[in-house]
Amino acid sequence: MTEYPVEPPLAGTDVDALLGSLNRMRATFRWKAGGLDAEGLRLRAAASSLSLGQLLKHLAIIEDHCSTARLDGSSIGLPWTEVHDGTPDWEYRTADDDDPKQLYEWYDGAVARARERYDAAIAAGGLDQLIEIGDDEGHHANLRRLLFDLLEEYGRHTGHADLLREAVDGLVGEDPPPDWRP
Repeated sequence: MTEYPVEPPLAGTDVDALLGSLNRMRATFRWKAGGLDAEGLRLRAAASSLSLGQLLKHLAIIEDHCSTARLDGSSIGLPWTEVHDGTPDWEYRTADDDDPKQLYEWYDGAVARARERYDAAIAAGGLDQLIEIGDDEGHHANLRRLLFDLLEEYGRHTGHADLLREAVDGLVGEDPPPDWRP
């Protein structure tokens, strides 16, 4: 369960700082994408072909993919094994047709599952443990690298979400208000 507002510790351990920053980015992204109807989730801004709905679906898949296949080699699992057609950029091509409630459920569920998986992995072996993903020479990344990569992914897409949400209804700001909940 995430406490709101989300603020990383001022002076925590490596794990506390990394997960605190990741959770802050997750909360900020979810706030920026939150509470919209289908029209709001489909809106594009400027020359971009991205929408907030596409980003919700993309980050949901990223959360599950990183916390399964990249972490330990396991299957990405449900719901993706039932709905993904196996083609590249599927989430971007199909999100505009998805019900907003479904998009939010997919995203929120993926984040909850990922949090549980990362907490268990950290408890079992810490940030230095080697994970499934690696390079072509057989060198494996550690969990720290995976989480930093995920944080970087959120950095890019939360910036996109800032621009898209402002175009939808003028919502601006760095952090969700203290009483905000997904």
